[in-house]
Amino acid sequence: MIEKLQKKYALSRQGAVNLIKSCIACVFQNISFMLPVWILYSIVNDLINGGIPRGRGIVYIAGCVLCIVFILVTTWIQYNAVFLSTYVESGIRRISLAEKLRKIPLSYFGKKDLADLTSTIMADCTFLEQAFSHFIPELAGSLISTTLIAVSLLFFNVKMALAALWVLPVSFLIVGFSSKVQDKLKGRQIEANMACADGIQECIETVRDLKANNAEKNYMKGLEEKIHNVEKRAVISELGTAAFVVSATLVLKLGIATVALTGSVLLIKGEINVITFFMFLLVVSRLYDPLQGALQNLAAVISARTNIARMNEILNHSVQEGSEELTNKGCDIKFENVGFSYNTGETVLKNVSFTAKQGEVTALVGPSGGGKTTVSRLASRFWDPQKGKITIGGMDVSKTAPETLLSLYSIVFQDVTLFNNTIMENIRIGKKGASDEEVIRAAKLANCDEFAEKLPDKYNTMIGENGCELSGGERQRISIARAFLKDAPVILMDEATSSLDVENETLIQSALSKLIKNKTVMVIAHRMRTVMNADKIVVLDKGTVVEEGNAEELKKRNGIFAEMVRLQSESKDWTI
Repeated sequence: MIEKLQKKYALSRQGAVNLIKSCIACVFQNISFMLPVWILYSIVNDLINGGIPRGRGIVYIAGCVLCIVFILVTTWIQYNAVFLSTYVESGIRRISLAEKLRKIPLSYFGKKDLADLTSTIMADCTFLEQAFSHFIPELAGSLISTTLIAVSLLFFNVKMALAALWVLPVSFLIVGFSSKVQDKLKGRQIEANMACADGIQECIETVRDLKANNAEKNYMKGLEEKIHNVEKRAVISELGTAAFVVSATLVLKLGIATVALTGSVLLIKGEINVITFFMFLLVVSRLYDPLQGALQNLAAVISARTNIARMNEILNHSVQEGSEELTNKGCDIKFENVGFSYNTGETVLKNVSFTAKQGEVTALVGPSGGGKTTVSRLASRFWDPQKGKITIGGMDVSKTAPETLLSLYSIVFQDVTLFNNTIMENIRIGKKGASDEEVIRAAKLANCDEFAEKLPDKYNTMIGENGCELSGGERQRISIARAFLKDAPVILMDEATSSLDVENETLIQSALSKLIKNKTVMVIAHRMRTVMNADKIVVLDKGTVVEEGNAEELKKRNGIFAEMVRLQSESKDWTI
């Protein structure tokens, strides 16, 4: 049962246990609210039959006090069982989602955008929190307590009990039939929310370009439509749910009428007495109130299935696993007939084979879209190939845990990601626990001191969100400094110097020459001058290796590499 609850409601094991406890607590709380009815029934029965016997009044008073105490105790237990455990589970769920995202292959993120994932961790978890605290326990508590009360009513009078209870299955079936409609409406509402969130995020990120092209008015018009669509979808979803819930509630209220009519007929026939008729009217009036809330809770639980499915999509996704122990002998990276395609089905790499040797610089060049970046991502196991094998020092990359494998790599991406922190802490990302002296030494190797020393707080200067206070070249140098600080045996550089001017590029290359000694270096570059001194150049075109060798050898072949060199040489002479 615990495992089923975990899967159905995207809960941890402890969360599933706590959900069961909260449901039981709600049952006892609902029963406690019915106890005063039995005391009132006994008192009225005594009054009709000649008065309250001597000594029984004390019993009734004691019973009332005990009912109040029982209601207080059960309410206190219910509150703790439901709400406190909910907040704990909410934290566990967000952390487990974030932890799972950390282990999921990067190919998954190609299908998702930031707004969607953020919404799952924040908004969907919040909805689960509401379901866990308000909907599911109260629904379960109402159903179980109602069943117990229904059984007890049958012992008093079967006809009156059936008159009171026939509306229950009908009402719940009406709400139950709303599941497909709610799933459809909820899905469209989430799509509208995601479109709006994406639009707002895109607007903030591209505001400079929008202003530069006088496109703000047109963009904001489209964004307003997305915002209005969110409102529209929310109203439609509420109306769609309300149509079923209100209909079910109306049917539920018919129970009072059928009890009154049936009771009147049975009273006239003499089959029941006045006190029994009175008792049934009291019970049904008290019984239908929580059930009306239960119908709303049932609709909310059905609606929550879409949010839960989004969380389960992450939680059930396969992760990259492997050995936690490094068994490589050296750091030669070898590709053997590697084939790879993204989720679109388009083939990116076909039978790629080459070796990037330790102590050498291997450059990947070729036309855009040839697969250069994909090769570097596969080497570091950001993705796993569908065909072939990639090894580092003889160790199969696909059989090594990603975090363990990445301890061998220093990676400098073309798109730099920085944090809203100081220059010092942004560089320290490369090596946890590095001293300030180590950080500054790495920064100087990457020529960061040239701009850091000019800032008010030098290396302790805050650089804003994603380094917005710095230029592209300065941000790139911080990224390169991380690689210096990590000092791993394998270096992957994807257009690492693309944002640098010629002077700084020369300085960085000079520093890199010190860093790469006895290391495996794989460089992706479009500037031919960057790779002219590489030990090996691998030319990729349309996902295959078409040329391989050093610069002089490839020039003589007069192939793609020679053509790229010629075109870049001609572009130097271009003037405005």
